[in-house]
Amino acid sequence: MKIVGISGSIVGSKTRTAMDYTVKVIKEKYPDIEATLIDLAEYDIQFSDGRNYLEYEGDTGYVTKMIMEADALIIGTPVFQAAIPATLKNIFDLLPEKAFLDKVVSMLVTAGSSKHYLMVDQQLKPILSYMKAQLVQTYVFIEEKDFYRKEIINDDVLFRIDRLVEDTVLLTETYTEIRKAKEAEYGF
Repeated sequence: MKIVGISGSIVGSKTRTAMDYTVKVIKEKYPDIEATLIDLAEYDIQFSDGRNYLEYEGDTGYVTKMIMEADALIIGTPVFQAAIPATLKNIFDLLPEKAFLDKVVSMLVTAGSSKHYLMVDQQLKPILSYMKAQLVQTYVFIEEKDFYRKEIINDDVLFRIDRLVEDTVLLTETYTEIRKAKEAEYGF
């Protein structure tokens, strides 16, 4: 199984801190899983111009191919102006309409205020559903007060991240088995 984590912003440290912890949990609890973190701040991503994702080269081609090859994604995003960052939206725009078909996608959101929790239900989930993702229904919402010196200091948040990882892996394994059983019915 291949899980790709995405830190969906090019500024700030909170989302990256949370995603680093998330990938660490995957690697510790599930050593057989190939876990990769893509921090968009480390790549020079082109703006989407409508081409097929396979036609992009360099960082853009690498990032889109990694996402498309994943069995599951854990998307980490901050909330900017009550919305997802443009860098993350651009990633979605670079991918095909059904990019997340047969992929499990879970979400981790960092925000400066508790008032931004609705962004997930009003923006992120509809985009992911449109792209045919199998969504982990619960997500982890982390406020600024849960961080101190680039570390998560709230034990409940750490527990919820652990649970998000567990749910992501379990749902991915379950959907994989269901697809295999369905394909075996065809007999060819």
